[in-house]
Order: sequence, then structure tokens, then C-alpha cells
Amino acid sequence: MDAQGRGRADNIDPADQWVLNPNTGEYELRLAPSAPQSSPVPGPRRPASPGPAAGGARETVSPEVPGQRRRRAEPEPPPGRRSRRQPVKKKSKAKKILLWTGGTMAFVLVAASAAGYLYIKHLNDNITSVSDDGASTGGFSKDKAINLLIIGTDKRTGAGNEGYGDTGSVGHADTTILLHISKDRSNATALSIPRDLIVDVPDCQTQQSDGSEKVIAGTENVRFNTSLGQDGRTASCTVRTVTELTGIQADNFMVADFNAVKTLTDAVGGVEVCLAKDIDDSDSHLKLSKGTHNISGETALAFVRTRHSVGFGGDLSRIQLQQQFLSALMRKLSSNSTLTSPTKLLKLAEVGTKALTVDSQLDSIGKLKDLGLELGKLNPKNLTFTTIPVLDNPAEKVKVTVVLNETKAPAVFQAIKDDVSFTAVKKKQAQASKDAAAARLEGTKSAASAVRVRILNGGAPAGSAQETLSWLQNQEGVLKSENAGNADAELSKTTLEYAPDQADQARKLASLMGLSGSAMKPGKSVVNSQGLPAITLTLGKDFQGAGVSLTTPTKAPDVDSKTTADKVTCAK
Repeated sequence: MDAQGRGRADNIDPADQWVLNPNTGEYELRLAPSAPQSSPVPGPRRPASPGPAAGGARETVSPEVPGQRRRRAEPEPPPGRRSRRQPVKKKSKAKKILLWTGGTMAFVLVAASAAGYLYIKHLNDNITSVSDDGASTGGFSKDKAINLLIIGTDKRTGAGNEGYGDTGSVGHADTTILLHISKDRSNATALSIPRDLIVDVPDCQTQQSDGSEKVIAGTENVRFNTSLGQDGRTASCTVRTVTELTGIQADNFMVADFNAVKTLTDAVGGVEVCLAKDIDDSDSHLKLSKGTHNISGETALAFVRTRHSVGFGGDLSRIQLQQQFLSALMRKLSSNSTLTSPTKLLKLAEVGTKALTVDSQLDSIGKLKDLGLELGKLNPKNLTFTTIPVLDNPAEKVKVTVVLNETKAPAVFQAIKDDVSFTAVKKKQAQASKDAAAARLEGTKSAASAVRVRILNGGAPAGSAQETLSWLQNQEGVLKSENAGNADAELSKTTLEYAPDQADQARKLASLMGLSGSAMKPGKSVVNSQGLPAITLTLGKDFQGAGVSLTTPTKAPDVDSKTTADKVTCAK
């Protein structure tokens, strides 16, 4: 309802209804009391009250004051109510200008909100999403570590890309990075997965482009890049392959093609890269002189595709170029020149939503914004780029593919699963809790024969509880132990629960099992099948076998090569 409908006088300016609140510093809409009407507003009938004026009206007269108008007759307020009418004060010119400004600001904000809604809808319409087919965890969480799988395909769609060879490519997993962001957002690890790595691609349930469901049979001992595109495999098949390979399940995934590299670099005004020598590569079309260059568009795409002119001329050498490129892009995205430029930010929003295909859990600008805010908490110096440790394929005379380095790779995967940083970052907030957990291991330990423990399976492979029972009794002398079956719920980590007077028993069992202090959970006493008090060992998904230590490493393993996003490393 407008001011007229509310009974406002015709000569009241709507801008005058916006008043600056000195306490909050914001403008507030304050409606003045209604002006007198030409006739009383219809309402419930009341008994007429006695008074000198007919109709219950009274004449109120103010003393004559120079410059002040005589008050007019006004309707008698209902019995028991006092009139809230206050003397009208004339507004100063300065205050009226201020109020006009407030009204204008309010109008602009309302208009901007409407335009903002339309623009958000436009960005949402830009987003292309595909089903995760149950391969991911179901989406990232703000209070947990995040694992994001970034897949760059060699699909040649888009203007100008048909000249890059393999024009009929369906888009394989050409460049794949598993990005792990720590729980406290203090650090991150970008783990490159070589496209020529020999892996087993598991069976995968997929939703095809026409909406049909299809189970695509897996294949053994094939290149990793065939996990996408081959035989109709979708990105969810790549997610399942990474889980099979590393034991790490992605929360979300993004897919980028050739156009993404070109449009994103154009949007930020190019990124700075460095070459230690001149490069003229006829395959990738990269022609740059030695030194530092600002690249974008076609040149940026040629840079990330180059492999024959750097290093050993293979995919591992190309990965180093790609890591340098992504480091440069990260620095540019987090720079003041980008963050303080509305033009660049709007352009980024436009091209970013068009360039990327995301999983069905990231199918709105709001969800992408939330993920971006989490990524924005990272300091580039604590973002480590590294590659899965690999070896040349021993089955080949001419070395083309690589295989997993079974000596080094498992430790890298475990460090990521345990949220261990590959940089020397200080986790101040987490340190206090770590110190408290470590203190639980300090103190006297009982004899193994005095430990009375119930063993539950809470997510470990079938038979783990019995395996642990046999090991404890036969090899470690923990004779007062029993298999208590399955736990009520699955746990990601193995836990050891005990009452305060059982701490010495818990410390002994923790030392035998190789448990960290964080696995020890002080609580209430429980009884075993014989009605005797016992501690409770629940084997979680991290259980790797009886006698295998479960102590989480505090330091990441050494890797053959790594770099951080804050550094510029010239490609050789």
C-alpha cells in the first residue's frame, strides 16, 4: 500500500520518510502519523462521550506563537487513549537533503537487489552440472577437510580448438589434480595424477547425457586418462578410479576443457610464467623466448599443452608446466588487482560459470560461492603442488607409461588422508588439542595380562575383530580380551574408550596397537560378556591389519618434486 492509501498527506515527500539512525549509522523507514482526513475513518461504533462540541470533537487552541500556525480541530481519540499527534517541526534544508539521499540510497539498493537476483539467475543458468552417480561423498563441508577433484579434458570443442589434433576426442582425463584443503584451512596439497599412469578402472554406474543409466565395465592395467570419455565413461568414473588408486574419496569435482584455460586467463588479464630457455613447439604451438611472460588465451593453452620442448619431453615434464601455470593463476586470483576490480570479478563470474562443468552437488552459484570462500582462506605459500610418486613401466622397452611407486606413494596418500601438511605451516589452533591428546599417552602402563578389552568392528574389513583378538592373545599376552562383534556405527578412525581408573590399561593397549593419543577417548566404564569392567577397542575404517601401527604421522613424507603456489619456478 502506498502513502496515499495509508492516509498520508499529499504533500509528504517519500524521501522524507527515510531517517538516519545515529546509533546504527543506517537509514530507517519511519512513517509519520496520519494527517487529518476530510471525514472520520469508519470504525467500530462507540457510545458518544459528553463534550462541548458536537460529534465528540473538541477544539484545541495553542497559545499564539509567532511563526507557528494555529492547530486545527481534530477527531476526538477513543476513550482511554491519548492522542500521539506531536507538533510538526519544519525540517532544515540540510536535513531534507540528507533524507533525500537516504531515500535515493534505498531505491538504489532495492533496484540493485532486483538486478542482482536476475544476474544470479543468469549465472545459475550458465552452470553445467552432471551427476556424481554416488561416486563422491555428497559434497564438501565447511567444518571438515575438503577433497576436490579437478579434471582437465582434451576435448576440442570451442572456437579455434579444432586445430589441436585429435579433433574427434570425446575428452579424456588429460590433466587431473586432487586438491586437498586442510580442515583448519591453513594449508592445501594439489596432487597431480599423470595421465599415462597405469591403473585399474573400476566398474562405474553412470548417468548418460540422454538421462539413461548405464553400468560401464571396468578395465585393468590401462592408462588413467581412459577413466573419462572411453566407452562412455563420465567424470564420476574418474572419481571412482582416484578413490580406487589413492583411497581418498572426492567430495566434489570440476571438469574444464580447452576453452576454460583461454577464457579464465583472459578474464584476469593474463598470468605470469617463466621459461629457462627459448621454446618453439610445433605440436603445442607455443613460441616464447627465455624469461618471464604474461600469457593468456591461446598462448596460455599452448603453455599447458607443451611437453616435447621441456624436461624429458613427456607427460611428467608437462605436469611441471601445468603446476607453474596453476600457481600463477592462484596468485592472480588472490591479488588485489583482481579482488578490488568489480569489472574483473564480474567477468570471472561470467566466464567461470560457463567454462566449468561441475558435479550435481555444486550446481548453483551459491554453492560455488561457498566453496570459493573456503578456498579463499588459503595462503598461496601453503599450497603445495606435487605429483604421485611413479616409476617407468618395467613392462615396456620404450618407456611411454608409468606405474605407481609402491614404496613412496602409499605414504603420500596416507598423509593426505590424515590431513598432514606438506609445508611447514603452523597450526596454532590445533596445537593445543594435539598436546592434550599426546598427554593421554603419558603415565604408567599396566602389564599386558592385566588389560581387559572388548573388541568391536566399526568399519574395518570383515574378520578384523577376530584377527586382532588372535594377535593380542597369541602374540602380545592380552589374554583378557574378547570379540564383541560389530559396533553400532561405522567409524573413520579406530578408537579406544576407557574409564579414568582404566587409563593404565588403555595406555598399554595403545602402545601395542600403535594408537595416537587422539584415538583415546576417556569415558564411562562398561562391562564385558562376563560382567567385568573392560575398555573398548573399536576398529575403524583406518584399520590396516593386526600389528600395523595406526599412529598418524605428524610430518609429510619426502617427495621427488614439490613447489608452493607463492613461488615462480622457471621451466627448463
